[in-house]
Amino acid sequence: MFNLKKYIVYKNLVIIPTYNERENIVSIVEATLSQPIENLHVLIIDDNSPDGTASLVKKLQSHFGDRLHLVERTGKLGLGTAYITGFKWALEHNYEYIFEMDADFSHDPNDLPKLYRACTVDGAHLSIGSRYKSGVNVVNWPIGRVLMSYFASVYVRFVTRMKIMDTTAGFKCYNRKVLEAIDFDRIKFKGYAFQIEMKFNTWKHGFNIIEVPIVFTDRKQGFSKMSGGIFNEALWGVIKIKFSSFFRSYKKHEHQK
Repeated sequence: MFNLKKYIVYKNLVIIPTYNERENIVSIVEATLSQPIENLHVLIIDDNSPDGTASLVKKLQSHFGDRLHLVERTGKLGLGTAYITGFKWALEHNYEYIFEMDADFSHDPNDLPKLYRACTVDGAHLSIGSRYKSGVNVVNWPIGRVLMSYFASVYVRFVTRMKIMDTTAGFKCYNRKVLEAIDFDRIKFKGYAFQIEMKFNTWKHGFNIIEVPIVFTDRKQGFSKMSGGIFNEALWGVIKIKFSSFFRSYKKHEHQK
């Protein structure tokens, strides 16, 4: 039987939020757009970086043309709202697979094809670049931060009952069906808890989630945006996410590739 799907070339988008990423932005865009994924584009969501990140992106657009896009926001509005802005943009522009990735090379662009394959070949609706799927694969973090991150995921699994090893991971690939099913107006968190909340909603809707082992390497250029407030949001946010789920229904997705 003729399989039309085999011959469809999907539009694929990598969303990269930025705030003061001047040292990394040129290299990360070039490395991302060199990946062997057909019809791969990049969308930068810049929160009015005072270091001129957006200006560098505009210069790069003259080289990459319609493969590189930029949305400039008025200020530092939070990681979660940046991704939601990107998700809405991706859906409006008919992208089929939508990636999340950091700008600082802690997520290796060379792992993008593995996440893509998990969705397009292995049947995932959400693939996760997982630091903890096969042991602890984190480079250049102090041991205290590694332990905090690892046990945060243990805590999230205990509270939510999701069987996901890396619940706070921010390196992901979504099938657009997932993003169409999630009500973005009900996503309340902006930091680490945003990543947990999106995975929880994906899981509650019954989508297929696959974790792909990666090695996470801490940034070499620029400064981390991690703060105690972001971690506290995740700590208490998990309880709020779980509690609020008792008072809403989730339309279950039938597993079809």
